[in-house]
Amino acid sequence: MKKMVATIATGVIIAGAAVTNVSAEEYNVQKGDTLWAIAEAYNTTVDELVKINELDTTVIQPNQKLFINETYVVVRGDTLTAIGKQFDVSVKDLKKWNNLKSDLIVIGQELEIKGVNVPEQDKSATEIEKASKSTAAKEVNEQAKQKTSNASEAPEGKTISVTATAYTAKCDGCSGITSTGIDLNANPNAKVIAVDPNVIPLGSEVYVEGYGYATAADIGGAIKGHKIDIHVPTKKEAYNWGVKKVNVTIVK
Repeated sequence: MKKMVATIATGVIIAGAAVTNVSAEEYNVQKGDTLWAIAEAYNTTVDELVKINELDTTVIQPNQKLFINETYVVVRGDTLTAIGKQFDVSVKDLKKWNNLKSDLIVIGQELEIKGVNVPEQDKSATEIEKASKSTAAKEVNEQAKQKTSNASEAPEGKTISVTATAYTAKCDGCSGITSTGIDLNANPNAKVIAVDPNVIPLGSEVYVEGYGYATAADIGGAIKGHKIDIHVPTKKEAYNWGVKKVNVTIVK
């Protein structure tokens, strides 16, 4: 993959609406909004909004709160199958919602979850149901953070010494997509390293000294032999990293 450039999100404006009361979970309907316009702005569908919010009609009113989607941040040990079970959604849907070409996911990657399923409750208490959905997703993310914080023990596996450089998605004329299909523009905090597949197989989980747990999810023309290139969010961080000799443990 070429070194990449990140695009700057300038925000989204719905015709006739001021997007001021938006969070990761809810959207506050403004005068002139339609489900179609909201669906377009949030890269979802009217059917999904109707399903998630259990609407009886597509007519919406100002100040009505709509549940949109949840974002889940991948942590060490996650798989699409495990995440699907946590949120009661299918791997097929996770791949479709996030435009994934394979089952490979990386630490720090953000996954969109369209509709978090929770146990059935009183259908008349719709606001409570929506709050429960949001809470369920937040609890899963908190558990994931706890799992990461508990993973401080020394990693086990084959350890090799490599020369490590760093790269970022912020550069001119770059695609932003790794050789395994990870969009680093959309996931600037993803923990990814570029490797020589003859030394570290693509898809391997690794522990990089001074960088942490990551996934071998990219290659590079200059990355041959015992060399790696770690992905960082900004040019400043790449410059600060420089060139280092580090140990890499291939965990799995």
